[in-house]
Amino acid sequence: MTEPLWTPSAEAVANSNIKAFMDQVNAAHDLALGDYDALWQWSVDEPAGFWSAVWDFCGLIGEKGDVVVDDPTKMPGAQWFPNGHINFARNLLRPDWDPNADALVFRGETVVKRRMTYQELWDAVSRFQQALIEMGIQKGDRVAAYMPNMPETIIGMLACAGIGAIWSSASPDFGVQGVVDRFGQIEPRVLIATDGYYYNGKTLDCLEKIAAIVERMPSVERTVIVPYTRNAADLSAIRGAAWWGDFVAAHAAGDIRFDDLPFATPLYIMYSSGTTGVPKCIVHGQGGTLIQQAKEHVLHCDIKPGDKVFYFTTCGWMMWNWLASALASRATLMLYDGSPGYPSGNVLFDYADEEGITMFGTSAKWIDAIKKSGLKPRETHSLKSIRVITSTGSPLVPESFDYVYQDVKPDVQLSSISGGTDLLSCFMLGSPISPVYRGEIQKRGLGMKADVFGENGQPIRGEKGELVCTQAFPSTPVGFWNDPEDRKFMAAYFERFPGIWTHGDWVELTERGGFVVHGRSDATLNPGGVRIGTAEIYRQVELLDEVVEALVIGQEWDDDVRVVLFVRLRDGMDLDDALTDRIKKQIRTNCTPRHVPAKVVQVTDIPRTKSNKIVELAVREVVHGRPVKNKEALANPEALDEFADREELAS
Repeated sequence: MTEPLWTPSAEAVANSNIKAFMDQVNAAHDLALGDYDALWQWSVDEPAGFWSAVWDFCGLIGEKGDVVVDDPTKMPGAQWFPNGHINFARNLLRPDWDPNADALVFRGETVVKRRMTYQELWDAVSRFQQALIEMGIQKGDRVAAYMPNMPETIIGMLACAGIGAIWSSASPDFGVQGVVDRFGQIEPRVLIATDGYYYNGKTLDCLEKIAAIVERMPSVERTVIVPYTRNAADLSAIRGAAWWGDFVAAHAAGDIRFDDLPFATPLYIMYSSGTTGVPKCIVHGQGGTLIQQAKEHVLHCDIKPGDKVFYFTTCGWMMWNWLASALASRATLMLYDGSPGYPSGNVLFDYADEEGITMFGTSAKWIDAIKKSGLKPRETHSLKSIRVITSTGSPLVPESFDYVYQDVKPDVQLSSISGGTDLLSCFMLGSPISPVYRGEIQKRGLGMKADVFGENGQPIRGEKGELVCTQAFPSTPVGFWNDPEDRKFMAAYFERFPGIWTHGDWVELTERGGFVVHGRSDATLNPGGVRIGTAEIYRQVELLDEVVEALVIGQEWDDDVRVVLFVRLRDGMDLDDALTDRIKKQIRTNCTPRHVPAKVVQVTDIPRTKSNKIVELAVREVVHGRPVKNKEALANPEALDEFADREELAS
């Protein structure tokens, strides 16, 4: 399709942050950059000038020092702002902001509604930080959170960041083993946890799980319990437990300590999905996280002071960390915890209308789910405040682009974005001054020299290949936790093409400078030696009304690989020969004969991670009779049982 689905108005372009940034760059460097592509080219040709300009334009507080980057061609190992200092929390909590404006708005399903002004947030961070300092928490200590996406999680993170303590979080739907697999590796001194949470109209208790977690983590000296589903309970079974209110009771609100810290001081420990082994602990720095996410919010999402920024996420997904940084743009964080389908699929759109949300972030899977359910928010909601809708987690298929513009909102920038936990940001993003084309991520991120390599390690165009980044960027991880000599870190990103970041996505760079993502490169299919992206098959199968979702793998068979497709059908439906033929015909007609599955198998559930990503690799292991090393990483590990010893796959 050559016609765009959306084009920004001249007025929107003129009033955009990115236009103001481009004008500032042109004036400072005597340039005449006129569009996004020219700005992108300059941003990767002159990385020091670009990132220095981002610091200034986003109003970051700190000292740059006399060097922006020592050697941007050094991958890994480039040092950003090596002589400067910064504090992440100081940039998210500024005393000169309107103390009475909303900093946080929170919804806990239909049960809890809360608001916090900047003054209330400041006071809460001050008290919690004082309590941490009193117990001896200092720079480099780890504080872990087993928490919903609620205000206390933001408060705890900011209190830690101010003094250089390292924050790590997981959502309360994780089981005991999943939490211990993550937090046990980093040995936190403090665990912050919720007493329970709400999901799909149910109240779920966490105290028994917390007791078991703490018993298996001897490093935990204090367990701070946040009251969410009750006002009181017996905490005697939890070692070192205290209610949040009791933990901070001795401290009056006052100042917040914002230590001046080196740019690369660890801020967060994140985790790989961990479905093929114990999760890797990825360490991200204060400065790299801040400047990268400020760039994405201000320039790519056009967030302005007073905007209301929402992302549907849990604290076990990197989008929580990404959302939290929007405070640096003086935006109000719109927090939501619970099911996005309770009491109906309209609940998030209700929230958007009631609160005037301006940036609405979600997952591609959720957009596909509401499309399949027949929701038409355009007919039931105003949504007039929403300027940008962002989608991530998996590729947004072309039909979902159609759905958003036809049935959600026609005058909106639809930004499919893609990056990951590994860089705590994105390689591919939206552009508020560029058109949106069906099925495409709009552009490469500014300052991110992303490219597509073929098998020989050379750039390719108009065909599928490996997503790479050929130049250093500020949010490159500081490293992995407990990784002597960076062996795991180097193997994860720099083994395939030395000196080049290889991301693991199977993508195509379009003639418009946009991207099409075809799936994970480690999950690509290889029948007859031809590489096929799984997203191509999902797109076709899920167009059929009978199919709710699907998962495809390559099964080793007869000295080759054959394509096996698993489908979850609508309730009450069975996979018969006629539907199997329709599925195969749909794929053959719209893809190629090589895409057609040798076997189509019905299942009742598709296994996925806590961040809602389907786990092709885990299913592939089960089908081949190999153990899945870390089922605790899955939201529904019991679903894997259906894929073992399938009679259909024995012949």
